Amino acid sequence: MPSVDTGAPARTGASPERFPSSPRRISLALFAVGLATFTLLYATQPLLPALTTDLGVTPGQASWTVSAATIGLAVAVLPLSALSERFGRRTVMTCSLAVAVAVALVLPFAPNIEVLIALRALQGAAIAGIPASAMAYLADELHPRALVGAVGLFVAGNSVGGMSGRVLTGWAAEAWGWRAGLASVAAVSLVCAVVYRLLIPKARNFTPASMRPTAVLRTVRGHLSDGLLLRLYSLGLLFMTVFGAVYTVIGYRLVAEPFGLSQGLVGSIFVIYLVGTVSSAAAGRLVERLGRRGALYLAIGTTATGLLASLGESLAAVLAGLVLITAGFFAGHAVASSSVSRTAQTGRAQASALYQMAYYLGSSAGASLGAVAYHAAGWSATVALALGALVSAAGVTLYATRRALARRRVEVARSC
Repeated sequence: MPSVDTGAPARTGASPERFPSSPRRISLALFAVGLATFTLLYATQPLLPALTTDLGVTPGQASWTVSAATIGLAVAVLPLSALSERFGRRTVMTCSLAVAVAVALVLPFAPNIEVLIALRALQGAAIAGIPASAMAYLADELHPRALVGAVGLFVAGNSVGGMSGRVLTGWAAEAWGWRAGLASVAAVSLVCAVVYRLLIPKARNFTPASMRPTAVLRTVRGHLSDGLLLRLYSLGLLFMTVFGAVYTVIGYRLVAEPFGLSQGLVGSIFVIYLVGTVSSAAAGRLVERLGRRGALYLAIGTTATGLLASLGESLAAVLAGLVLITAGFFAGHAVASSSVSRTAQTGRAQASALYQMAYYLGSSAGASLGAVAYHAAGWSATVALALGALVSAAGVTLYATRRALARRRVEVARSC
């Protein structure tokens, strides 16, 4: 285990000839697929108040249109990552995106909440082939020095997709209803799929691996026995618990008094996701200046400050809080996810899949528990839940810090 930061050791012996002379085309292709991923995955999140009213369901039932997708992703991500190890990252990403877009085109015609939830679960399972395969593809095809920046751009695509999808669905829903909102998401994701397929180059460094269950289980056990990877997985889960809770509940808070915003204005609030685009893309520079653990501490502190600011009763305070929460979350996620890709020397798709599984289980937990907390005791209860998750994330990072310091003291003692 490396003695510095929470991060993984850089791969050694990385020959420049193995990697493309310019990673720009890969980065842009992965940006497009990242944009589509978050546009599709959270398509119903800004529509929850409209779904509650139009379909005559409770907020808890409506929130399952979000949770079903993230649970579907969490369940399917490991099997699909195994397929990517056998058939190639690009093939699995292409097929997954095609199925997810096809389901998106059907969603606007769902007759009731039950069918909508079932389709969302199927869509989430389809999307599962994208995140882990994307991280593994980047780790295979890019030089280690370019990896954090490329992962940051992929995560930035997530943030742009999350923002554009929510803004678009919010205004479309206000003008023509929630079905039109979902149709607009389908159109955007279709364009992203075409851009991705035109740009993504064939893999140069992929080597097919065995799909035997025993081999897959052996790889998974190896990852789960790695203390560093376990800490990174827990960080992904905890960060996403915060984010899932905040952005699932915020629509209900803003349409209620004292704010009373319209559906379109609530959707426009998600333009704050652009802050995440900047912070995730800057993750590489943060790591260079502060180290990986330093960047994680900064991300946790920024998110916690935003949660406290959001307790204010003015719209300005809430918006400022959302800016800080978004910046902190995306920076922390970019650092943790890129560390997973660099840590795993074999079975990178499975390593990334386990991270994505933890990450989206955190999203599901945050969405469901955040909604329950809000409707039981208001926004302050949602904030308390999120702060508890951040305290746990800080504890995980502090544990890694102490282990690294102890290891350094042993190394110094041996060198004397």
